Amino acid sequence: MICTLTARRLKPGAYDAFRAAWDPGDAPPEVIGRWKQVYHARDVNDESVVISFGMFDGTLEELRAIQAQADGGPPADRVGEHVEEVLLDGSYEVVEALTPADFGA
Repeated sequence: MICTLTARRLKPGAYDAFRAAWDPGDAPPEVIGRWKQVYHARDVNDESVVISFGMFDGTLEELRAIQAQADGGPPADRVGEHVEEVLLDGSYEVVEALTPADFGA
């Protein structure tokens, strides 16, 4: 499983336009189905800072191949006009998945 994560500072008032541009709804079902969860989270102190992250069920090579084939480019290409600054962008291998039952074990 690969976690993709991007932190962005959006232009003032741009969240709705950013979200519309980010939407991968036109991707084929076999691509969308590889994503188990995707989140957009806003900083509680600065609503212009948005973290987008998702869980991709596959290898890094599979993720890169899907990103390369995406119509209209990856979301980063479509949302650029709404972004003031990219703070962090990367893909991370999930090495542990914890549940509350695992805490303190």
